Amino acid sequence: MTRELTAGPATSVARQTDPSPDPLTFGTAVRQARAWLPLIGAASLLGSLGMLALPLALAAAVDAVASGRDATGPVALATGLVVLGVLCDLAESWAETACAATTSARLRTGLVRRVLAAPHQVGRFDTGDLVARISAGAADAAHAGPSAVSAAAAVLPPIGSLVILIWLDWRLAAAFGVGLALVAVVLRLFAKQTATAALRYQEAQGQMAARLTEALEGSRTIAAAGTFGTEIRRVLAGLPDLSRYGRATWKALSAAGSRAAIAGPLATVGVLTVAGFLVSTGDLTPGELLAAGQYAMLGAGLGSLTGVVAALARAKAAVGRLAEVHDLSAMSYGTDHLPAGGGRLEFQAVSVSHESTPLLRDVSVTIPGGALAAVVGVSGSGKSILAETAVRLRDPDSGTVTLDGRPLPSLSRMELRRATGLAPARPALAGATLADAMGPGRPRPQVLAAARAVGAHDFATRLPATYDTPLPDIPMSGGEAQRIGLARAWHADRLLVLDDATSSLDLLSARRIEEALAATGRTRLVVTYDAALAARADLVIWLHDGRVRDTGTHEALWADPDYRAVFAQ
Repeated sequence: MTRELTAGPATSVARQTDPSPDPLTFGTAVRQARAWLPLIGAASLLGSLGMLALPLALAAAVDAVASGRDATGPVALATGLVVLGVLCDLAESWAETACAATTSARLRTGLVRRVLAAPHQVGRFDTGDLVARISAGAADAAHAGPSAVSAAAAVLPPIGSLVILIWLDWRLAAAFGVGLALVAVVLRLFAKQTATAALRYQEAQGQMAARLTEALEGSRTIAAAGTFGTEIRRVLAGLPDLSRYGRATWKALSAAGSRAAIAGPLATVGVLTVAGFLVSTGDLTPGELLAAGQYAMLGAGLGSLTGVVAALARAKAAVGRLAEVHDLSAMSYGTDHLPAGGGRLEFQAVSVSHESTPLLRDVSVTIPGGALAAVVGVSGSGKSILAETAVRLRDPDSGTVTLDGRPLPSLSRMELRRATGLAPARPALAGATLADAMGPGRPRPQVLAAARAVGAHDFATRLPATYDTPLPDIPMSGGEAQRIGLARAWHADRLLVLDDATSSLDLLSARRIEEALAATGRTRLVVTYDAALAARADLVIWLHDGRVRDTGTHEALWADPDYRAVFAQ
């Protein structure tokens, strides 16, 4: 079999670019709930108007009784307004709950699609933190719409109270305005403090979730090492931060309450003092005195306003964290199809970096179609990065990867995923059943054929429901998990990449899988620490510090003591 090695300049390849997604902002989060906002707004507006009308109805009732007139009409009106307020509160509460549920589902769906469409970028987030953002974060962000409507509606009682007090007597409005200004200052301070605390709380929550995910993934190692207590302390190390930021929120609420204890009553006392004077001069009736006091308390009250501000702060903080996930650019694909060929894989001056750290440096190598290429090197030399780049789970920062002469980005998604497959050392298994994990969306005969090829059929038939056994109910060793991962990647018809994917199997099983692969005629790129496997390879690619140190047969490279040292580690 002919072996080729190229070291020329990268070939320029035209690529289709994925348009940047519209940014996720507080405004776009609000628009996600637009179907429910009219109902929430109508219920909130009607309730606020009823609340504003109630003191006037009570004032009419008091004046009617004081003058000896029939108070039935005003009392009935007041009763109707109370009932209206209760019904509006119920409707608003129901609509807000339904709105939050549908909006959070919509946000989560979009974010999950964004994450799964960006395998080349999702690694910037810790898994636990990412899950916390999409689950708890989406629930908080889903309240953006209802909170915005509630905030707009919450402005109506103070403004409406001010307008009615002006209508009653401008001197009442002047006294009320002083207290209202103090209330505005209190709310502004509360909003600023709550926004900071809410963001810090969500960040601490995400960090704890990340550490918990790490601990769950390594639970067997933790148990074997006897570091159970240490791990608990590490996972829960963020509890003091959660407590501190939670207390900061309550402290801000307490401070707002204490300030309101001055501002609210001050406005009420001021209005009542002026109203009392106006009653003594005959410019105000006793009923209007009652109404003036109620409008002062209604307009200067902070109870509902602090809740709305706190909900807005949590929603804004959550939207900001979700926006970082939403901004992930989906991997773009072309429309090309592969020509006839045997799976010739070529790296042309490929370089990959992560946060300015080089992972691959100017890698240029060609693997003939149908060949077995072994990738070897010490830990951290770039082997797994090369494997991911070969099947386009990440794109190079410079250079080109081609399959049978076609740049990978020019291929359609269906064509690329049909032609290539990757089996990692520790596969992340997903799906409802064993069959789903082995061949998601594939016909059962194809799943069975792959399972037999990798030696997983006997394992599957011993399970209670064979291939239909629920995945969480399947006890499996590391080797069995690797077989399932190999079966899932077996569909690739031109290039199969194995990233140390048989390391947990016994030598005989690994050799049988290798022979089954060779019989298919597909190109195989195998990351390995096994000298015997490297010796059977048609081509060995020796990586060191992200560069191709040398290529050739295992026998030829064995003369170099540094190469021999790779397998001695």
